[in-house]
Amino acid sequence: MNKKIRTDAVEHMFEAILCLQSKEECYQFFEDLCTVNELLSLSQRFEVAAMLRSHRTYLDIAEKTGASTATISRVNRSLNYGNDGYELIFNRLAEKKDS
Repeated sequence: MNKKIRTDAVEHMFEAILCLQSKEECYQFFEDLCTVNELLSLSQRFEVAAMLRSHRTYLDIAEKTGASTATISRVNRSLNYGNDGYELIFNRLAEKKDS
């Protein structure tokens, strides 16, 4: 993980996120923590990642999500060369769906 983001403040925020117990609690916390645009940007990147994993084209992804090709490219770079965070979550979601 990037050492630049490993700060006490980030650690504290992650501990807080790990305390959330329901989707409703996530909504409450993230609506207070983020602006609407920040939250929509995060969710857009997550949707872009899911579509890239499904081998959708940049054009299709841009049309469906409204993401710029720069955003799609950045997410694609994270999927291919990042810390496997997306992969971890997609695998867990698949396990949850299968159970």
